[in-house]
Parts: sequence; C-alpha cells; structure tokens
Amino acid sequence: MSAAAVKDLTSYRKYWAARFGVAPFLPMTRAEMEQLGWDSCDIIIVTGDAYVDHPSFGMAIIGRVLEAQGFRVGIIAQPDWQSAEPFKQLGRPNLFFGITAGNMDSMVNRYTSDKRIRSDDAYTPGGQGGKRPDRSLVVYAQRAREAFKDVPIVVGGIEASLRRIAHFDYWSEKVRRSALLDAKADILVFGNAERQIVEIAHRLAGGEKIDEITDLRGTAFVRKKHDYIEIDSTHVDTPGKLNPPIDPYAMEPEIRKANELNGDIPDLLAKGDAPDAAAAQAAAVEAGEAAPVQEVVVKFARRVKSEDRERSVIRMPSFEQVVADPVLYAHASRILHLESNPGNARALVQRHGDSDVWLNPPPVPLTTRDMDWIYELPYARVPHPSYGNAEIPAYKMIKFSIAIQRGCFGGCTFCSITEHEGRIIQNRSEKSVLNEIEKIRDSVPGFTGVISDLGGPTANMYRIACKSREIESACRKPSCVFPGICPNLNTDHSALIQLYRKARALPGVKKILIASGVRYDLASESPEYVKELATHHVGGYLKIAPEAIGEGPLSKMMKPGVGTYYKFKEMFDKASKAAGKEQYLIPYFIAAHPGTTDEDMLELALWLKKNGFRADQVQAFLPSPMATATAMYHTLKNPLRKVTRESEEVTIPKGLKQRRLHKAFLRYHDPNNWPVLREALRKMGRVDLIGNGKQQLIPSYQPAGTGDAAEGKRGGSQHRPFKTQHTGLPKVPSIRRRRTGNQR
Repeated sequence: MSAAAVKDLTSYRKYWAARFGVAPFLPMTRAEMEQLGWDSCDIIIVTGDAYVDHPSFGMAIIGRVLEAQGFRVGIIAQPDWQSAEPFKQLGRPNLFFGITAGNMDSMVNRYTSDKRIRSDDAYTPGGQGGKRPDRSLVVYAQRAREAFKDVPIVVGGIEASLRRIAHFDYWSEKVRRSALLDAKADILVFGNAERQIVEIAHRLAGGEKIDEITDLRGTAFVRKKHDYIEIDSTHVDTPGKLNPPIDPYAMEPEIRKANELNGDIPDLLAKGDAPDAAAAQAAAVEAGEAAPVQEVVVKFARRVKSEDRERSVIRMPSFEQVVADPVLYAHASRILHLESNPGNARALVQRHGDSDVWLNPPPVPLTTRDMDWIYELPYARVPHPSYGNAEIPAYKMIKFSIAIQRGCFGGCTFCSITEHEGRIIQNRSEKSVLNEIEKIRDSVPGFTGVISDLGGPTANMYRIACKSREIESACRKPSCVFPGICPNLNTDHSALIQLYRKARALPGVKKILIASGVRYDLASESPEYVKELATHHVGGYLKIAPEAIGEGPLSKMMKPGVGTYYKFKEMFDKASKAAGKEQYLIPYFIAAHPGTTDEDMLELALWLKKNGFRADQVQAFLPSPMATATAMYHTLKNPLRKVTRESEEVTIPKGLKQRRLHKAFLRYHDPNNWPVLREALRKMGRVDLIGNGKQQLIPSYQPAGTGDAAEGKRGGSQHRPFKTQHTGLPKVPSIRRRRTGNQR
C-alpha cells in the first residue's frame, strides 16, 4: 500500500459487532464474555504482560483500537505456555490471534547484560519473575497454532519489530532467523501497529485470506513469487570485494527475465544451480561447517526508474550468508537502517533456506488526528480487576504519566526506539493532552495532583520536525542531531513550552514533572525551554544521558560530545539559580559499549570523581536485536559507514572479565571493585592513580570484608534503575526509561 493510499483510522465502517458497545475491560474469561453478551471473540490478543487497561500498555492500545472498529476483542495475559489448553480459554477467535511478547523483548526483560536471570518482572503482578517464557513471541504463537490450527496468527510488538529479519541474538551468541519463521506466523506487524492491525482485521472480516494480504506497509510475510524489480543490496551500498567472491542471491527465472527486460543490468558471472547452492549452504551452516562455495548466474536492476520505484525490492544477503559472513551481516544491518524512512524506503527481501521473508516499507507515521483518537479511547487506566490488590510495578511507574509523542530522530545506535517507532515524530494535539490530564485528575485512584511525566521516548521532541517535507521524505540520515544538529531541523520548543504552561495551570494540578529523557543538545538550542524546565518541572534532580565522554564510544553511539553537556549544564544551573532552586543534573553512562577502551572508562571514572558523582547502579551495554551497535558487537565492523573487508574495525569490550572491569570503573568508589581496578591500573601503567590522595582514583588499602570475598555478591544490570549520587547529597532515587521503548 503506497503512502498516498493510507486511510485515517476513523474512516473505516465499523464491524457489525459494534452493537455490543464498549467493554469496561476487555474480557479475560468466558464468564466476562457472557456478561457482555458475546458468544465468541473476533480477535484474541495473547500478551506476555499483565493486562493493564492503560495507553502505555501495548495490548490495551491495540485492543481498544480494534474494539473501536467494532470488533470483539479478548485478552489472554501471561498464559501458562506448557500446553495449548490456556490458549483455548476464550474459545476460537473468528478472525485471528494477535500475539505479542509484551512491552519489552522477553529476553531483555528476563536476563541482565551478564546473562543472569532476573528475579523480578515489572510487568507482572507482585513483580514476580518467571511468568513468561524465553522468546515469548515464538512460544505463544506455536501454542496458539496448536490450540486452533486453522486460525491466522498475527505477531507484533517490540519483540516482533526487532526480530523481523535475520538478527544477532546476544543470549545464544548466534544469528537467528526472522521471528516470523520461528513463530510459524502468517504475518508479522512491525513498528507502530495501529494502521496495519486495523486493515488486517477489516480485510479478514470481509472474507479476504491472510496469505492474500501482502500490500500493507509495516508487515513482513513469506513470499514465494513476485513480479517486482529486484535490486541487489550491494548495488545500493557496495560492501567491497567479498571472500569467497560469489553472489549470494537466487532469483526465479521469470524474475530474471523481467530484470533483463528492464535494461541496464550488470552481469554477475558465476556458475551452478541456485536452489542447490542455498540448500547446501544452509546444511553446512546448520552443521557448523564452512559454507561450500557455490556460484549462480543472477542479474539485477542496478538503477530503477522513478515510476518503477514502488515496484522495486532490495534483495538482502540471505540468512545463510549473514550467518557465515560477518561483513555481510554488517552490510545487511546498514541497508536495513538506510531503508527506514517511510518517505523513501523500499521493500526488502531476505532468503531463509527455500523461503523469502519479505519486508514491506515501514508504516506511514500516525497523524495528530489518529494519535488523538488512539489516546482518547475509553481506557479504564487501571489493571484488570482479576489481579486484586497486587501491585504491578510498571503500572505504578506510569500510572500518572502521559505520552504526548512517539518516535525519536536521535538515532542512538544502542537504542531500539527508532527501529520500532520510527524517527519521524508523531504528536498529539495540545487539547488531547490537556483532556487526558483532566481525566487522570478526575478518575484515577490515588491522584495527588502530580503528573509524573509528560513526554514519550524523549521529553523535548514534541512538534519538532524537518523544515521541509520534501527533504524529510528524501533523507536517509540515521540521525537528525548527529554529528551536529541538522540545519534543516526546526528546533523551536515553543509548542512544548506552551503545553507545559497550560498543563500546570489546570485546576487540581500541583506539579508537572518531566521524567522522559531530555535530549540536552536539542534543549540547548532553546534557552527559554531550559528556563521553563528548570523553573517549573524538575524535582531537584534532572536525569540526562551523556552515556560516555570519550570520542571513541560517543562516535559509535551517535551521541554529542561532552562540550554539549557542559553547555547545557551551564544553562540549567543558571536557570535553577534564577528560580531560587538548588537542583542537580544526574548523568547516565553505559559501560562496555562498542568503541569503548579501558582507557575510555578510566577517563570517565576520573571525570566522575572530579565532578563528585557516584553511581549506585550501572548499566552495561546489552546488544538488543537489530540495533546498529549490536551489529558492531557481532561483526567488529561499523555500519555507520560503508562496510568493506578493509573498513574500520570497532573495538568491542567482550568477555565477562572486561565487561565487569568497565562497570567497575563506573563504580570506582565501591571497595568491592578496588582489587580489579588496582590490577587494571597496574597493567595500564597508571599506578599513580592508586593511593589516598585527592587526585588518585582508588586507595591502596582494602577494607575488611570487601573485594574478592564479595565478588559473587556484586553485579549491575542493564535496563535497571541507574542511580547516581552527587557527593554530599542524599541518595537519588531515579528510574531510567528502558531503552527498548514501548510496544505499539
């Protein structure tokens, strides 16, 4: 479906079941269905999270969106996955199962960056861990298929988005297939899912078959044949001379013929039979052997006429190829991110054995009208009553928060927000946000007058966009703010300032806090915004994320230099002082990120000590699926630049010992870390930093009961609260927004 053909979410004719009205909660049992007068569900959503009917929870958003289209939607939350029986509890859905792992990737949710199992789960009643399986998306989809073999399976959410293509899996240390294949699903929905899921529901209700739905943006599916013009990905971004020098792609004879007719086709001279080559290569990879060299004759279109652009597809290196060749994996990652702008992205196709996984272009960003409609649906804003008084930690954190935008154009390589929500900011209207504040004030139990957050993936990208729609549609840059702020970016914060002022002026509202991460390089462009923030919206401490101070790691993160931090700090301190407030910046840092050396971490430790910061908990880099930094971690190559065998090698802190050392540098003040730091400083030739002086990093003495004896009791965790304490001040309780972003 072209961008021009995209419908407003409110333009569909409602399904006949709309006559049943709005459910107070989407039913989780047959008894609830009967109370609503239902004999069946049209759609059943299976989720790895507890069901909280709040617009910060993916299952609630998708469920209410489908309900508003007239469909009867049931919820199966955190089912026992040991058998198919729990997946039958609501009966057979009339249209499809919608499967999601939840608001987080299930592996990130369950394991720390050191691959240790977490004891808790913020999305489960009582914070209890172990209520969802590893790779929940795949397990739930397979159980749903066992329960009702003929019911279409639609998978979506953050786990589906980040695993829609062959991807490196940190927990198994190998490249895994697209989750679409492992889940044996009919279609995978990625990115903001509202447009796709509504269209799928209406088309299935109209009698269309699931395997006929192949034209929706933001979907992936298996495709056997097509009449598109294929473009070899190495013609889009040449990875240099490959070894072995073969073409990894196979094409159907009729497609080859179509390409020959298109003209201007390069000959990739080779020999052999393509299907046999792919099969032999797959078998070799499965057996852990080197892939046999098999060559094929394949022809592609190098250039495509403008009128044929929507009929063109980029063929990526196959699954077998990216498993066998890290350079091709890095190349594929680069292509995937280059083809991420909805304004110019083309479809991608990747061979997996004898199947082609087809990825349509990303979904068109939601309009303000659509965003308002989604967030103004009749959410109960509380957990399902079946949980009783059990506390759900994630709900407690977002209970009084409001999302005003989606997306992020920062492009941080370790973050998955862009891969999921996109880099074009999607905004709600001012009126819609103010209405939601009033709704919280009037209806949510326990409201004390404090809105805990007004933001989104970032705090201050509201209504900020490219100055030109044409430039935005053509742009292929991964970030609008790195290495510097793009001159085409409108950095005007006035709409956000006005929203803040109107929000805090509402009757019954005592305080509006900003808990989302402030993009401080962007904020520095608006002194008025910094003044507004420091004067009215900070509760003593403001969390920001420099992530590193060394040029090596910063260039691989796509984050601004430390000079930008100092500029913002000066503005923030000045504004706080003018407001008569004593307020502090609390910086976050990542240990063991690609591009980081031991010397970088030492420099950061000295900076922390000089500035009086002590980190109570630290986060180590966790290679989440599909992230650019993960491609660096796996391949040692830098996909931010053209990838060749001779291109830049990236320093990667690998191995438990080095990763723990990097975390120890962040917690230089902890006596338990002193033995490992002393050893490292001696090896680095920096014994001058061992001693009891103010200019030295760690003392030469060791307190009793600390050090090696306490080694087994330590360990920070990725995506956990990262607390910093400013020397001489009380401990700062702070919670970092999870880098995986919210499911939509």
